[in-house]
Amino acid sequence: MPCALAHCATLRYMEEVTHRELRNDSGSVLRRAGNGEMLLITNHGVATATLGPPPKDMLSDLAARGMLRVARADPSTLTTIRRRTSDLTSAEFVSDVRGSW
Repeated sequence: MPCALAHCATLRYMEEVTHRELRNDSGSVLRRAGNGEMLLITNHGVATATLGPPPKDMLSDLAARGMLRVARADPSTLTTIRRRTSDLTSAEFVSDVRGSW
């Protein structure tokens, strides 16, 4: 009988790391993730996150998850933006924007 994904799956083993261990020994935990290990982060025994190495192509991964907006124009066109000058100092400009001038 075929296995329906909603009812069963084959999982790769992930070592569990508590949030306290992550907080207290973050350097070691991050080194493990950087070396390719996938870690399951738990909080009070409940799985809350996974930690692992970044994908080889971060932009493709973000695009696949719908978290990337494609540029409307080639970045080289940014050099054509005309610079403007102002009589205000940076502090005066910030004060004006904050409404405290």
